[in-house]
Amino acid sequence: MEKNMLFLTPDQECKKQFTEMMDSVLQAVTDAMDHGKAYAGMAPFELRETLRTDDLLPAEGVGFEAVLAEMKKNILPNLVRPMSTDYMAHLHCASLVESIAAELVIAAFNQSMDSWDQAPAATEIEVEVIRNLCRIYGYGENSDGVFTSGGSQSNLSGLLLARDWFCNEKLNYDIKKYGLPAEFPKFRLYASEISHFSMEKSTHLMGMGYNAVAKVPVDDRMKMDISVLKKMLKADVEAGLIPFCVCATVGTTDFGSIDPLKELRAVCDEYGMWLHADAAYGSGVVLSERYADRVSGLSECDSITVDFHKMFMLPISCSASLIRDKKYFDALTLHADYLNREEDEEEGYINLVNKSMQTTRRFDALKVWISFRMRGRKGWSELITGSVDNAAYFYKQLKKLSCVEVMVEPEISSVVFRVLPDAGSGEDADTMNKRIRRHLMHKCGTVIGQTVCRGNVCLKFTLLNPLITPAKLDELIALIVSLR
Repeated sequence: MEKNMLFLTPDQECKKQFTEMMDSVLQAVTDAMDHGKAYAGMAPFELRETLRTDDLLPAEGVGFEAVLAEMKKNILPNLVRPMSTDYMAHLHCASLVESIAAELVIAAFNQSMDSWDQAPAATEIEVEVIRNLCRIYGYGENSDGVFTSGGSQSNLSGLLLARDWFCNEKLNYDIKKYGLPAEFPKFRLYASEISHFSMEKSTHLMGMGYNAVAKVPVDDRMKMDISVLKKMLKADVEAGLIPFCVCATVGTTDFGSIDPLKELRAVCDEYGMWLHADAAYGSGVVLSERYADRVSGLSECDSITVDFHKMFMLPISCSASLIRDKKYFDALTLHADYLNREEDEEEGYINLVNKSMQTTRRFDALKVWISFRMRGRKGWSELITGSVDNAAYFYKQLKKLSCVEVMVEPEISSVVFRVLPDAGSGEDADTMNKRIRRHLMHKCGTVIGQTVCRGNVCLKFTLLNPLITPAKLDELIALIVSLR
């Protein structure tokens, strides 16, 4: 490779070298797809020692071919393969092939999504993707949104807008200008006890601290208990606390359970609160013709977190924060002469930094655009429906087994269960389930999840891969039972 090969440019020799480089990487990636296991690499200590180096930055570069050879030998074989039908550990998906192609375009042109002059077509595509997403989730013409780095940032964005809305509308106080009001230690955000930990992270970053998150117990379906929430709100108001927001989870991390959105809307209206939906997991269900009604209440929410690197099977990272009334994005707007000049906006230049917590951002909207356009509503419905169907089938099969306890019937595509030992086996259930998970990963190449439910160690299947079949699930059940 020529040493002066720095960037992809119009030069013919440069384009030739770039193509050769990309071809060699493509060949390495496809060659690495030499087995169907989710993981066939080293154990932690061995891998750590193999990859340890004190010469990351050598005095003289070793060249691309040598680096590629190192990657082929030590890195690619030790990567987990979320595209495998033996992978179902987390909300971590395979990447649809067209979205991998989109990633090449994103990296090659390296658009920066903060101002129009850094990303002309990319800006307009993000605007169109957001406009269509708002319509898909039942929002009206006055809605808006922006792409983010992931669910945690989308949640932070929604909750920050909720806080600022509450201060402006309810307390007649401009928090953007004056900072936190004197009453801020009394602010309370309500989320279920199994909500994502980004709730606490967000309140910390917003200056209110973890104690601002009031955890609401869940019912036996792992949904926020509305009756308990109402009692908590009544008691908190009487104690002088200030409820400003409820965060509903639409697809809890472990169980995929969906909080009752329409009932929560009524509670928020009664108490004058913002309703945010953390739909990082469950947002994909809206595209299933069979199951979309399970998330129909999303249109009732003031803001929605949507993650495309979960059920939508797009590469990390790709998320969006949607709001029902776009005027509340003003909380994130600040003009700078070097970036988002007001006179430019008057001439039609859209500067997306006006509604983003980030300045520099990637052109992630392209992945959504290319995949939605390519597969269409029918294709997407089949993909999402297939995963939810698989979870329903897996649950049904597990329920037939006396040696398995299933924790809750799935609403989306996660199934949590535990295997029970025979009486007198000498091994307690927690130890056995931990052993089974480790054995599956390092001896069978099958990667599944582990969590705790009602004080018990459990196994978890998160079924995001539509290539998984009922026959495959039956095979895995038999394997797990054989390891008791």
